[in-house]
Parts: sequence; structure tokens; C-alpha cells
Amino acid sequence: MQTTRRLLSHCLLATAVASLSTPLIAAEADAAKVLRIVPQSNVTILDPIWSSAYTTRNHGYMIYDTLFGTDMAGNVKPQMVDKWEVSQDQKTWTFTLRPGLVFSDGAPVTSDDVIASLKRWAVRDSMGGAMVRNVERFDAVNAGTFRIVLGSAFGPMLQALGKPSSNVPFIMPKRIADTPASEQIKEYIGSGPYVFKADEFRPGVKLVYLKNERYRPRSESADGTTGGKLVKVDRVEWVILRDPQTQLNALSTGDVDLIEMPAFEQYPVLRADPNVVLFDMFPAGNQFVFRFNHLHAPFDNQKVRQAALAAFGQEALLKTQVGDPALYKVCLSIYPCGTPYSTNTTALGAKPDVAKAKRLLAEAGYKGEPVVLMRPTDLAALAKIPLMAKQQLEAAGFKVDLQSMDWQSVIARRVKKDTPASGGWSAFISGFVGSDLLNPLTIPFLNATGANGYAGWQDDPTTEALKVRYARATTEADRKEVAAQVQARVMETGSYAPLGQVYAPSALRKNVHGVLASGANVYWNISKD
Repeated sequence: MQTTRRLLSHCLLATAVASLSTPLIAAEADAAKVLRIVPQSNVTILDPIWSSAYTTRNHGYMIYDTLFGTDMAGNVKPQMVDKWEVSQDQKTWTFTLRPGLVFSDGAPVTSDDVIASLKRWAVRDSMGGAMVRNVERFDAVNAGTFRIVLGSAFGPMLQALGKPSSNVPFIMPKRIADTPASEQIKEYIGSGPYVFKADEFRPGVKLVYLKNERYRPRSESADGTTGGKLVKVDRVEWVILRDPQTQLNALSTGDVDLIEMPAFEQYPVLRADPNVVLFDMFPAGNQFVFRFNHLHAPFDNQKVRQAALAAFGQEALLKTQVGDPALYKVCLSIYPCGTPYSTNTTALGAKPDVAKAKRLLAEAGYKGEPVVLMRPTDLAALAKIPLMAKQQLEAAGFKVDLQSMDWQSVIARRVKKDTPASGGWSAFISGFVGSDLLNPLTIPFLNATGANGYAGWQDDPTTEALKVRYARATTEADRKEVAAQVQARVMETGSYAPLGQVYAPSALRKNVHGVLASGANVYWNISKD
């Protein structure tokens, strides 16, 4: 059996490499100028504002730039912005772009492009939504200067404009950014370090990026998503290999240079390979999250959601998915453990409280409505945890309909508001990097504005009001107090369930240098021997 599986894996790898066709073969003459990456999952959605999927975010960083970035110490620094000033009452912000910025099609970057991009981003992003609710107007002072005029001060303005992870406020040409946020864009033009080769895009096979010769890097050293984004290769290929063993074989033979997210059970093999280096791009770790659909039964009932919180036990969930205790920790906080607002005192537990869950289900009048739980089969980092979640929910009295599909199908389906019986869903499990979860304004699930909010569509004015208080807080003590109230509200309403903290280093060939920790997967400043 093992020999058969190994042969099948080699066949899959040969097929995948062959499918890359002549561009890859031609590039082999100068392999040091081609970087081949296995992304964490297939990529079908290319609009990083419409989707918060990390593969889509990573695609965004390849071709777009941002007004500000965030370094690994948490400092916000300018990227496309040259200088800025804020009025004494903190209500008028004026920004001037760096001179000479152009999109990859040769058009100059203007204030109109920036304003259109920010407006579209703010519709989809939790922190952007909190910001724009304070905005009275955007003004294009001239082609290179724009102004944001607020009705009330918004303290984390720069943190919003420089947020490193989904949804990132990428800057696009106005004609593209004018696409309604409810629709996906169809043209992919940015002013970032790479150009997307749309003519070579083959969904399920590969994505190709070339060096953007018009890009103007900053002079500062790269740090997180700040500084100069130097391109040291001519071509980057994202190679879609769905099978974890095929990915491992490709890395071992040098057919690919980097695997973003290996299967957890592969780390012992990777550690033993002298040609492989493990590198963690996310020092704050990742958090597994169980997201409820608040629109439809059974999770339209707050007490049913609370019953699910009681049913979960992080220890077994993490052991099932990760296995290696060095790569996970029980963390009962909505904020990553080890970060300023984290606490392990919440309604969650390391082990299930089955009696409490059953009592809450009885009080809720649960009628046995099936929980349609989506399980991604092609994303090894999330494939096992739904199986244990199903067991824990069923032990508490839930009826669970586990439906398997690829990750891109999960992403596409989770935006549907249909009932679970009509092609919708009840819940899904995802993983979010720590940089997305540091405070109430960055956590995607806390966009509790109902139909316009994050998938799951919680409608909770109290959460939104707390976010406003957090944004207006003037001291760290006040912010910490509000952050604790937000966490209590998450547990009270059953907004979602944090399922523990994990660490998943990328695996790269030892001849690959310059990979950055950044809070996202970014691929500038990288060279190959």
C-alpha cells in the first residue's frame, strides 16, 4: 500500500510539473531567477477586497501597494504616502503621495484612485467600516494629495490604513475600484512589486507573476509589510499541488522552492531534511475559529450558539488537527495568547462541558435542525478539525451534517445567505493569523452589521458601539477595558468560537534566502542560490 501511494504521489507530481508547460521549462535555464511556491490552497478568487481568504490577500500583496504598512514591532510606517499631517482636533488628515508612483499599465497613481480604493475597502473590512463611519468626506486636494475629514476623531487611523492582513486596503486604479464591493473585479492592475500574468493564469494549476519594472521601492529596509519591496527574481510561480505528499516530494526534489503550509504530520520529516529550512512567517501564531451562521436555524438562536461554545474542548480539537504539542497551545481568548489584550478567562474551556451544553440546548428548544458544517478536504491545515468538532457537537446533542468540499468551494459558499437546506451553511472552521486578531477593530468576525457584515452576518449594535468606544479611547488602559468588554460580548452572544492557537512554519529549500516574517505571506526581497 505504501509503495502504491508513493508511486501515485510521484505520478501526481510529474503531471503537475508537466502541466506548467513551456514557461517553466524555458525558465529552467536560469532557475535562480524563478521562485516556485506551493500556496496553502488553490486560488480562484483574485479580488482581495471581495474576499478575505489569505491566498487572495497574498495575491494582493504581489501586485498592489498600500498607503502604509506595519513592521514586526507593530509600528505603522508610510509606503505609498510621502508625508501627512493631522489637525489639532484630530478630525482632518491630509496625505501626500510619493512622487512618481505609477500603476503597472503606466498610468499615474492619483488621489482619485486612492479615495475610490478606500471607499470600496471600507465596505468589506471591519476596521475600514469603523473608520468610514467617522468620515464626513474624502477630498482630492490635487492629483497627489488627498484629505480625510472626520466628524469625530478616529484614533487608529494609521493602523487602519496600514493593517497588514485581510482585508488589506490595497490601492487600485479608480476605474477598477469603482466596481461595487458586492461584485468581484475583473482586471488586476496595481502599483506593487509584481505584475500578474493573467494570460498564464490556470485555476487549479498555476499563477504567474513577473517583476514590475515600473515599481518604485522605498529606500528603507524591508520589515513586515513596510520598507523597500525589492524584487530579486524575474518570475514567481504559484504551483497548485493539492496532495500534501506530492507537495513534500516536490520540495524534496527541488521542483518547488517553498511550501506555505505543510501538513502538520510532515514536520518531523521536514526537520530531518538537510536541504529544508522551516521559517515561521507569523510569530504571533494562528487561531482556529468556528464561525456560526446567525441568519438560520439552529444558530440563529443565541442559546444554541452558547451550547456549542460549551460543547467544544480545545485540547482534543488541537491534538486531532495538529498533533505535535510544540505547534499548538490551548488559548481561550479571542485575542492571541501573549498579546496585550489576551486572557484565558472566558466561557470556553480546554475540555468540553457536555452537561452545560445539553442544558442550554434544552432551554433553547433545539428541535434537531441539522448543523451543516463545511469541511475543506484540500487544505491539510483544516481538514481534520471539523471531524472532531462534529464529534463534540454530537456528544452534546447536536445533529451534524458534515459536508466535504475543497477550500475554494468553502470560500464561495460561505458568502451565500441561502438556508442550509437550500445550498447555504450553518458553520465553517477557518484559521486566522494573529495579526488579524490583535484588537476589536481588526477581527473580521466583529463586523456585526448584519447583512453587510462578515460571513455569518451577526447583527449586534452593542458590539458595533463597543468598537466605536475602542476607536475613540485615548489611553491604553481605556482600550484594554473596552477590549475585555468586547470579548465578554463575543461569549455572551456566541458570535464565534476560538478553537486554539497554532504555529505552522513554512518549509523552504535552504538555497532560498530573505523570506520575511510579516503577518502575511509576502514574496519580495527573496533570492535563490
